[in-house]
Amino acid sequence: MRGQILGVDRRTGEGLVSGDDGRRYTFRPDDWAHQGEPSVGAYVDFDADQNQARSIFPVPAGPQAVAHPAGGAMAVPGGSLSDRNKYVAAILAFFFGTLGIHRFYLGRTGSGIAMLVLTCTIVGLFVTGLWALIDSIRYLVMSDAEFAARYPRTV
Repeated sequence: MRGQILGVDRRTGEGLVSGDDGRRYTFRPDDWAHQGEPSVGAYVDFDADQNQARSIFPVPAGPQAVAHPAGGAMAVPGGSLSDRNKYVAAILAFFFGTLGIHRFYLGRTGSGIAMLVLTCTIVGLFVTGLWALIDSIRYLVMSDAEFAARYPRTV
């Protein structure tokens, strides 16, 4: 059966799939049969076992995603949704990168705090400046699909 991932709990790895049959199926981390992690909005193929989704695989050429009705979220081909913009992240990294602001924007709180603390020293300021410059360039050359997959929509 095929369906779309509606949500994934980042703490437990458990999630919910909306099947093409109109029913919803729960899954656990060990049901995900592909490398990487399931992402919200991904179109998947799975075995239905009562109300459980088993052996879940992403469908490579899933249906085209459409704009998110709530607004603010960017839909990209392949079903990934992101409520973040790579150009905003690149600008934040370029101008405020030593403070880690772009990392907080992307939901990477741990590395944002690390950058903020490192900035308090001269050597750390140099390190975070270089780190932020590399991040800003990375965001600009990254495809929209890769950016959305790497920094998925917060649920």
